[in-house]
Amino acid sequence: MIQILTFLQLILIVGVVVYLTVNLIYLVRLEPVSHKLDGPPMVSVCVPARNEERGIQACLLSLLKQDYPNFEVIVVNDHSTDRTGELIRDLAEKNSLLIALEGADLPEGWLGKPFALYQAFQKAKGEMLLFTDADPVFEPHALSTAVFTMRERDLDALTLMPKAEFGSFWERAVQPVIFGFIASLTRFKNVNDPDHKSAMGFGAFLMFKRSAYEIIGGHEGGKADVLEDVLIAKRLKKAGLKLLVADAKRLFSIRMYHGLREIWIGWRKNMFLAMKRSVIRALYYVFMVLTFLLTPYLVLGWNVVAGTGILWTGLSLLGVVMVSAATIKTCDELGLGRKNACLFPIGAVVMAAIMINSMIQILIFSRTEWRGRVYSVE
Repeated sequence: MIQILTFLQLILIVGVVVYLTVNLIYLVRLEPVSHKLDGPPMVSVCVPARNEERGIQACLLSLLKQDYPNFEVIVVNDHSTDRTGELIRDLAEKNSLLIALEGADLPEGWLGKPFALYQAFQKAKGEMLLFTDADPVFEPHALSTAVFTMRERDLDALTLMPKAEFGSFWERAVQPVIFGFIASLTRFKNVNDPDHKSAMGFGAFLMFKRSAYEIIGGHEGGKADVLEDVLIAKRLKKAGLKLLVADAKRLFSIRMYHGLREIWIGWRKNMFLAMKRSVIRALYYVFMVLTFLLTPYLVLGWNVVAGTGILWTGLSLLGVVMVSAATIKTCDELGLGRKNACLFPIGAVVMAAIMINSMIQILIFSRTEWRGRVYSVE
């Protein structure tokens, strides 16, 4: 029994490692550019903010320090109950590039973030639109590089992955596993192929030509989408428009969540929805993550205790070595110390639990929650 399990697990590990390695070959990595653009188009940066007092100042200050010569920043305070609104107003009074808006009451049928971004768009003057979040911190060349890339590659839209920042033990254990999971689901060759229907969007950085955004109906066309970033990218590809998904660790960074509670609530809201509400799909990926990151160590221990011999113990050890190499590579990609690779089995268990919790919330309670709001999910 253990011999069969060892063999099957090694086959799975080899398959996953080969897939991940090949997938990374197609990942586009943006480097900062210093080219001065002729006739730089105006860019409107749209920022939704609800209870973001912890990071809103750093985010907005980094945007206001961009070296790009023609932009505005529009931030919508979405009924925050903390000091977010006060901090935004203070910055707006000191900088004419920053336009502060108080969000209107949430209309029926809308979710908070899409509606906040829709309100920002209504005030935007730019030929290009950048939709972002309230917690990334941008390097001064981020806008210049993005606009240069849009022009050079003749894109209709550009979505970028940031450098991840990690703080607590749980962030270092769980977030790399989830980020790796998302990357494994994103087939970089396909999402960047204009003729392929696959698409991916990252809400921390979604830049559009205004004309492309309007063609697909903008955020109004997905006003009830919890996964608004992914689904707006899918609508763009479906319309035959050109999208680039790229890594941009040298352009901006983000610490998404602080501690286990925020990680749990943050990913619970959309993890099962990302599985297209398929129980089979969700359980399949839970199985794959646990089999790849947790059970190799258990199988090795089982072979040692059972005394199955040098062949089977060696094969199970080979599986552990391959998984360890993959997790170390993930740490390198994320700029995380390699010693944190040993935390990945813990992260896999937590991610599996979040997926199950997300499934229960959607299937049994038909709801999801975020930033103090509870939304019905039919």
